[in-house]
Amino acid sequence: MYHRWSHITFLHWRYPAELIQATLPPGLKADTFDGAAWVSLTPFLLEGVRPPGIPALPWLSRFPETNLRTYVRDERGRAGIWFYSLDAGRLPAALGARLTYGLPYFWSDMAVRVDGAWRRYRCRRHRPLQPGGHCDADVETGPPLDAPDEAAIFLTARYRLFTLFAGTLASAEVEHPPWPLREARLERLDQSLVRVAGLPAPDHPPLLHFSPGVPVAVGMWHPVR
Repeated sequence: MYHRWSHITFLHWRYPAELIQATLPPGLKADTFDGAAWVSLTPFLLEGVRPPGIPALPWLSRFPETNLRTYVRDERGRAGIWFYSLDAGRLPAALGARLTYGLPYFWSDMAVRVDGAWRRYRCRRHRPLQPGGHCDADVETGPPLDAPDEAAIFLTARYRLFTLFAGTLASAEVEHPPWPLREARLERLDQSLVRVAGLPAPDHPPLLHFSPGVPVAVGMWHPVR
C-alpha cells in the first residue's frame, strides 16, 4: 500500500519493560531505550491511500488515523512496531486492514484540523465496537529539530511492523524517508485509548514530536521465522 502520513504528532510515555513484555505475543521482545519500554499515541492524517497500480479515490483515500503502539524486536533482533490499536475514519479502510494484515483496526468518528501552528485531533470509536474509546488532543507545533536526538530516532525511525495473522507472527516492511521532526507543545489531551488497550493510564507528561509528514509504502506481510 502507498500513502502519505501528514500532520502527525508523536506522544511518547515510558513504561516498565516487564509490563509491556507481558502484553506481547511469543516471538517479540520489548525494545527499550534509557532503561524503559515506550508506548506512543500517533494521531495523523492519512492521504493518497492506494494499492499499486490503482489511483487514489478522493473520499476513500483521505481520512484521519490514530495509532497506539510500542517498540519491539523479534528473535532475530529486528526492530519494529507492535500496534495495540489503530483507529481509522473510514470503515472500508479499517475492515480492509483487519482482513489483509490482521491489524487491530477500529472504525471511529475522527477529525484532524490545521489552524496555523495548531493541530487539533478528535477521535471517538463507534459503538458497539468499543464504547469509551476516544482521543482528543490539541498540539502547538514549533521550530524544526536540526538534529534529532537518540530518543527521537529510537521512537520514530521504525521501518517494520509486526502483526498476528491467523495466529502466526508476521512482519511487513515500511519504507519512508526520515521524519522531518519539529518541536511540539501539548495544550490538551483527553484520551482513553491507553486504558481500553489494557495498559495503565500514563502517570507523567508525554515526550512530544511533530512532523508535517512523509510518503510511505507498506509491503506485504511475511511469516516471521
